[in-house]
Amino acid sequence: MLKNVSKILLSGCLGMLVLSGCAMVPPTNVHQPMSARPQPMPEKAAANGGIYKAETARLTLFEDRRARFVGDTLNILIEEKTNATKKSSSSASRTGSASASVPTIFGLPGKTFQGTALDGSSSNTFAGKGDSGSNNLFTGNIAVTVIEVLANGNLLVSGEKQVAIDQGTEYIRFSGIVNPTTINGSNAVSSTKVADARIEYKGTGYIDEAQTMGWLARFFLTVLPF
Repeated sequence: MLKNVSKILLSGCLGMLVLSGCAMVPPTNVHQPMSARPQPMPEKAAANGGIYKAETARLTLFEDRRARFVGDTLNILIEEKTNATKKSSSSASRTGSASASVPTIFGLPGKTFQGTALDGSSSNTFAGKGDSGSNNLFTGNIAVTVIEVLANGNLLVSGEKQVAIDQGTEYIRFSGIVNPTTINGSNAVSSTKVADARIEYKGTGYIDEAQTMGWLARFFLTVLPF
C-alpha cells in the first residue's frame, strides 16, 4: 500500500515538474512553425558521363547561395529604431455676470424686499497640457528558416534563438515575409525590409520574475477605481 502511495506521489511530482517546465517557455506570436526541413532530394539518375547533373544539383551553375527554398536559412539583421513624440495643449475660459433689483412701488405688500439689489458673477477657466514620448532601439542578428515559399516568390521565414545565462534563458524570435530581391550577396536582409515582421525578446528566470507584477496586485490594479 505504501509503495503504491509513494509511486502516485512521485508521478504527481514529476508531472508538476513537467508542467512547470513547459509553462516557463514564454508564449509567442511569430509565424509557426519556427523551423522547416528541406524537401527531399530526388533519386539520383543514371550517370550519363557528365560532371554536372541539373536534376541532382542543389544549385544551378548560374545561381548564388541566397535562400529561395523551404528549409534554407537566412540571416536577419535586426535594425529596429523608433522615435515618437506627441504634445498637446488646450485651454478654455468662460465668464458671466447678472444683476437684478426690486423697484420701490407704493401700495404693494412685501415692502421689506423693495429697493433690494442682487448681483452675481461666475468664472470658469480650464487649461491642460500633455507630453508623450517613446524611444526604442533593438539591434542584433538572428538566423531564420524559410518555412514557406508564397505564390509570388516571397519567402515566409521564422526562427528562434535561445541563450541560457546562469539560471535564466533569453528567447529571441523573428518571423516575417521577405522579398528575395532585398537579400544581399551575403544571404542577409535588414529587418526594416521585412513585411509583417514580428520580433520578440523575452526571458525567463528569477530576474524576469522579479520584474513581473504578481497576479493579485494586477487584479486589484484592474478592479480598484482609484
